Amino acid sequence: MQSEAVTPQDYIQSLPEERQAAMQQLRQVIQENLPEGFKECMAYGMLGYVVPHETYPPGYHCNPKTPLPFLSIASQKNFIALYHMGLYADKELYEWFVAEYPNHSKYKLDMGKSCIRFKKPEAIPYELIAELLTKMIPQQWIELYEANYKR
Repeated sequence: MQSEAVTPQDYIQSLPEERQAAMQQLRQVIQENLPEGFKECMAYGMLGYVVPHETYPPGYHCNPKTPLPFLSIASQKNFIALYHMGLYADKELYEWFVAEYPNHSKYKLDMGKSCIRFKKPEAIPYELIAELLTKMIPQQWIELYEANYKR
């Protein structure tokens, strides 16, 4: 579900009331733990966190006018999603997250390649997400992106 919201706060306020607190807390965890150099924005109808053009002028290979995406959060129809491109691109990071998840949640991990789905907002493992966010700085993401995706 893509939003027409222009700002992250507008996005959160446009959500159903039962999702707003969880999304606000997830945003706060991101803002407090994501390394310096990433920038918050609205992208693809979601809250996005990108490597800005000032840091990485080539931008995203699919659309160079777009900053390099790294992380997004969204309230979808049946779940809250966290999209972390580093999990998709870094096998060791992915394996760490999958192994660590059961230590932070009693629920089964519902995950695609970069999408982590939380069907119960009250069960979002904020501490684990906070730790995940500290594991990759913008320069590491750029290097990984260029090694794996840039054509």
